[in-house]
Amino acid sequence: MKTMSRESPTDEKRFDVLGRMPRLRRMVLSRAFQPVLMLLLLAPFALAVTAGLLGTSAGNRNFGIVFVWIVWWALLMVLLVPGLGRFWCTVCPIPAPGEWIQRRGIIGGVAKLRTLGLRWPRRLRNMWLQNAGFLMLALFSTIILTRPSVSAAVIVGLTGTAVGMSLLFEKRTFCKYVCPIGGFIGLYSMVAPVELRVRDAQVCVDHRSKDCITGNENGYGCPWMVYPGKLDRNLDCGFCTECLKTCTMDNVVVNLRRPGTDLGKPVRGKRIDEAFKALIMLTCSIIYPAVLFGPWATVKAWAGIESLGGWLIYAAGFLAVTLVVMPGLFWLAVSRGQKRSCSGLTIRQAFNEYAHALIPLGLASWIAFSVGFALTNGSYALAAISDPLGWGWNLFGTREAGWTPYLSSTAPGIQAVILLCGLIFSVRTSLRVGFRHDPSGATTMQATSPVAVFLLACTLALLWLYLG
Repeated sequence: MKTMSRESPTDEKRFDVLGRMPRLRRMVLSRAFQPVLMLLLLAPFALAVTAGLLGTSAGNRNFGIVFVWIVWWALLMVLLVPGLGRFWCTVCPIPAPGEWIQRRGIIGGVAKLRTLGLRWPRRLRNMWLQNAGFLMLALFSTIILTRPSVSAAVIVGLTGTAVGMSLLFEKRTFCKYVCPIGGFIGLYSMVAPVELRVRDAQVCVDHRSKDCITGNENGYGCPWMVYPGKLDRNLDCGFCTECLKTCTMDNVVVNLRRPGTDLGKPVRGKRIDEAFKALIMLTCSIIYPAVLFGPWATVKAWAGIESLGGWLIYAAGFLAVTLVVMPGLFWLAVSRGQKRSCSGLTIRQAFNEYAHALIPLGLASWIAFSVGFALTNGSYALAAISDPLGWGWNLFGTREAGWTPYLSSTAPGIQAVILLCGLIFSVRTSLRVGFRHDPSGATTMQATSPVAVFLLACTLALLWLYLG
């Protein structure tokens, strides 16, 4: 078996992980692989919902708040997304009940899906609903992060929506077009050093039986409605491993690759939803620490909905900055660069493509935020795991563990290093886009310098918030 997949269009080598690790390959190809992981994670999420609905209202003592918004969020943003890309989508328990209803079982044999099989409207086959969903979560983030009942309602709402859509629409329509969490995981997974691809695209072209789409006795057709033969970026793949199971040509591989390989590739069509996703995530990564850690107590009170009028002011400002100010500034930076460029791109095309440069800095910003948040509040997990409902239990003898911030003196330095690495990565991505459209490099620096200034300004704002 070959262990090195063919060279990509950018002539970059890949390392076939499963080809070199046969035991891991056998485990991944098992029908039990994904359902067992989902079941294992369904238990703590069910406990989080139970704690939110029935447990103490003190957020820092409630398992639902501590587990989801401190432990899970930190693991997701610091380790899973940057290191394993879409792996959370592989094991996420939120769509699991709906998918099991579709399949009439959890681990059992492959059956015809039980669903009305409606097609998702063509106009909504993009990221706009995911963008809107994330903005709604962001608007109410302060109370979601502090009020257990609200946090539980969010989890129940997402799961209920996923189940309902599984009954109505084909396959994982919820995950691909609606889930606000899957939207940003997909975006940032393009930075990850892991990918699922085909070894040789021509094999897919020549193989008439498209089992990866239609399914066979070994697995289901791709739940994400993707044709692996044309897959060229992590954003479009949910990493469910069904195509690995159904491919009869042994042509699907899981590769290790250079981080950020997907960034800087041509953007298909005239859609700008992905560009706005990158801008929304970067902007929110600045607003979050400004509200939670900044010196503006009034703004924090407004975000916490202490008064309806104050929250309306906050919401209007939040949406204006996220949807108008930041996109407008980035548009000006891109347009100014294109006036000096000989790339031939329209401003809209350049806006879409240079938005890839926002992704590494956005991911670094969220990592920096999550690191600081987890180090400051992670000690709450010790008490919550012993007394998840706040009912006086002491299951592991840690109920009385007090709040202890970790590495408080060094955390800002760690955050600064993370942000600077993200800035460098983002500037390199902008140069990559520039050189692709101007191979001679004659005007690349002039085209990318305004984008680099925009990235630098965002980084300086974040450094000011974390370092003071």
